[in-house]
Formats: sequence, structure tokens, C-alpha cells
Amino acid sequence: MERVGVWGRGSGAMDGDMSQHTASASSSPSSVPGSGSGSGSRSGSGSSGGAGVPVLSEEAREALDRGRPVVALESTILAHGLPRPRNLAVGVELEALVRAEGAVPATVAVVDGVAYAGLDKAGLERIAGGEGVRKLGHRDLAPALATGATGATTVSATAFLAARAGIRVFATGGLGGVHREWATTQDESADLALLARTRITVVCAGVKSILDVPGTLQRLETLGVGVLGYGTERFPGFYLADSGEPLDWTVHRPEEVAAVMAAQDALGGPRSALLVARPVAESDQLDPELHDRVLARALAECAERGITGQAVTPFLLGFLVRATGGASLEANLAAVRGNVRLGARIAGAWAARA
Repeated sequence: MERVGVWGRGSGAMDGDMSQHTASASSSPSSVPGSGSGSGSRSGSGSSGGAGVPVLSEEAREALDRGRPVVALESTILAHGLPRPRNLAVGVELEALVRAEGAVPATVAVVDGVAYAGLDKAGLERIAGGEGVRKLGHRDLAPALATGATGATTVSATAFLAARAGIRVFATGGLGGVHREWATTQDESADLALLARTRITVVCAGVKSILDVPGTLQRLETLGVGVLGYGTERFPGFYLADSGEPLDWTVHRPEEVAAVMAAQDALGGPRSALLVARPVAESDQLDPELHDRVLARALAECAERGITGQAVTPFLLGFLVRATGGASLEANLAAVRGNVRLGARIAGAWAARA
């Protein structure tokens, strides 16, 4: 399969990135994701179009060249967020949902030291396999590329690579944010700072409810990241339709989101992201009382065990899955499915403005 690397377009790249759209030569067989070979596929080879430049799937490249909608998808949910073998089935399902809405999916990951925006079947299977697949935030990308590592990308890494590839819309579940006890730990997700300097539209179900939601909204305001409620005047709580926090701006149609995106570009200035916060349907949300009760237990156990840093989020999410009998996982997936559909519609509305 032909894989072509591109520089992020002016409308999607990070501040200071090249805006010229350039293509490299076709990749060698050893650089196809899922091949299992690190030889010849390190960053900087002819297959990637330059160090750190994502390699687009042929489908995504052709869509971008023709002005068709493309939606970036993260891969951490596949490698670290779901049990096997369901994770692979969900990855395939999410891509199918994007296609059903008339857009092209581009699942983002790093395979054998090469960053990809768009995985083939073998690539999805490699990431979902879990063996030796690292969790990569934005800060981890350089060492991952340099050492030939394979990893699933978090929100920060996915947003960065998608923007570099010229993809303007990214659909995910919930964002990272300010952690509880921030005043003591200063623990804050890298998602926030990255989104403050990356021009991409992120469709999400708010921030994960295990975090400090009011504190996260305050940080987003300070960082200049715009937040739109989609069909809601209240910020979603990931597993919950309503976190209890009000929003300043509400939109109801994909075309309205695209209009805001266009206004962002016209204004110039800091190239920050736009968050589109879509609540999970109340019929699909986790029971609020159960959520609060289980989360309190999870936080207490996390503190007792002294769990910190990147280990906190997977521990808390895993605790919720077990303690709710899988109900939190189903709410998570319901949110992601809805966000992916909406992301495809927004990408379509954005492409229609070109």
C-alpha cells in the first residue's frame, strides 16, 4: 500500500509549521504498519517524508488532496482502553462509522518508529495486540520515532500528528485535564497545553469525570482554547451527560461548528484548538449516583496505593469498569460512537466550505 507523508496544511498545522503540502516517495514494504520490522522504517527515512511527518494512508491522502472530509481517531482506546479482542472490533467499528457519514477515517499511531495517520488492517491489529505497544503522549513522540518504538497515541499526540498531516477534525472520547488535588500535585494533562497551540477541532464528551472538571475549564479559558457545547448549555462529564458546569457557547448543527472554525482562521492570532463538547445521551450515560459512589471509592484506593502520574487515569478508569460491572465502559463507547459520527459530519461541513 502506498503511504505518503505530508506537511500539515496552513489551516491545520501547529504554529510555526510549514504550510506547504509536500509528498514523499512511496514507502518500502518494511515501513507498512503491522509488518513487524523496524528495519528501514525509522523516522527520517524516505517513507515518512521527513522526521516526525505522519505517513498518510492512501485513502486519507487522496481525500485530503480532493478536499474530501477526513477524521482523525486516537489509538490509545484500542491499545490501553479496552479488553482484547473487543478493542480491535471497536477500532474497525469506529472507522466504519466515519465512512458511513461520508468521511475518511485516519487512526493515528506510531509503528516501528514511523508515525501514521491512517492504519491498514495489519496496523490496527498490531496496535490492538497490545504486546510492547507503548502509550504515547506528545512528549513521547520524538523518542518513539528515534528508537523505532511502537505506540498508541493519546489525545495530545493524536492532535499534534493529525494537525501535522493537514487533518482538521479529530474525534475522541474524553479529554485529559487538571487532576484532582492539583494544588498539591500540579498534575495536569499534556492535552491542555498542546491544544492551546494546535489548530484542530476536537469532538469529545468533555473531560474525563475522574478529573477536576471546573479546574480544567478554567485552564482551557486561561489557555485560550474555545469550547462549544453541541446541543447543550452544560459541559458534558464523559460518562455523564451533564458535569454541572455551564458553557458560554452552544451550537446545534455541524455547519455552525464549521463557521466557527472559519472564523478562527480569519481572525488569525494564536493557533489554538476548538473543542466541541457533545454529551452522551442520557439513556446511555452511567447512572450518576453509581458514578459518584464508585468514583469516591476509586479515588480513595488510588491515594492509598500511592498511584501517581500517567498511572492514575488507567487505574481509575479500570476501577470504574470493574466496580460498575462494565457499565462505565459501555457509556464510554456510546460517547465515542456519537462523537465519531458528529466528527464526520463536522468534517463534511468543513470540506463543503472549501
